[in-house]
Amino acid sequence: MKKTLTALALTTLMGSAGLASIGGAIAATSDYQPDLSRGANNFYHSEQLTMKKVTFKNQYKMNVTGNLYLPSNIKPGEKRAAIIVGHPMGAVKEQSAVLYAQQLAERGFITLAIDLSFWGESEGEPRNAVLPDMYAEDFSAAVDFLGTRDFVERERIGVLGVCGSGGFAISAAKIDPRMKAIATVSMYDMGGFSRHLYGKVQTLEQRKQIIAAAAEQRYVEFTGGETQYTGGTPHEIDENSHPIAKEFYDFYRTPRGEYTPEGSSPELTTHPTLSSNTKFMNFYPFNDIETISPRPLLFIAGEHAHSIEFSQQAYALAAEPKELYLVEDAGHVDLYDRVELIPFDKISAFFTNHL
Repeated sequence: MKKTLTALALTTLMGSAGLASIGGAIAATSDYQPDLSRGANNFYHSEQLTMKKVTFKNQYKMNVTGNLYLPSNIKPGEKRAAIIVGHPMGAVKEQSAVLYAQQLAERGFITLAIDLSFWGESEGEPRNAVLPDMYAEDFSAAVDFLGTRDFVERERIGVLGVCGSGGFAISAAKIDPRMKAIATVSMYDMGGFSRHLYGKVQTLEQRKQIIAAAAEQRYVEFTGGETQYTGGTPHEIDENSHPIAKEFYDFYRTPRGEYTPEGSSPELTTHPTLSSNTKFMNFYPFNDIETISPRPLLFIAGEHAHSIEFSQQAYALAAEPKELYLVEDAGHVDLYDRVELIPFDKISAFFTNHL
């Protein structure tokens, strides 16, 4: 696998965070200890639930796989509200999504944590490909599945997207009115980020260079050449690494949240393919977001999150009913797994009130 071109450093998912170390050392940074404070518990396992691995087809006949959680006190013939949970961009369901699904199932909901197409246990080639319309389709396919279960009330299905899945869930909800309530946590607008980076520092000329490099890479892959990857989380950090790089490394490259799905490798996790990553340039999830109304929207973000601008922008553009909820003393990745910070009761109340 080739190392991502240095000139494309600003194309990484973390922008100027210096994350172009693909192909470098895979071992964790020496003597690094992850921050497990404030209840970090990504791999939480509930003893109160029944979990079933499920697979269903999306509209394009691709298999989508998820973990379905049923509360232990559900009675035969009973129908309950259900919530679909999507994982961060570049992650898999075992990273953050399964934690949220279990916590909400313990509060009485049927929940389904899914792997987006091309990631984790879901189908799609090449692996780690970017296709935001397909990601949104996976949410609708999950509604298809849940809405045809005899234990789900199909008029009471909601969606929750963490990080990039927040934007994908919004994209899906705009054209799927079966999603009755939509919540996002630490949301990323992957389209806006890819076009502009944080604070809109990427110039149009830089964007065109990224697009040109990805287009040239298509020739390589079309003629059987080696797949190239970009973005994602660095495999090494040091004292000079960007704070955002350190934040993601602490989760994705340590026992705190590291997870390698079957068929992949630690070298490839979190890294999308270079030739497909420009698909995000055409992704505008907040366009027409007001048309989701009167279905409610809840945007949750850490008050110190580097991604807070996306939740603020979506909230400003959305129509009522809507709410922007800021978690005190929390950053972006904190809301992936720190159970002492994540407002599970707030999320549960939102879905209880609106489903």
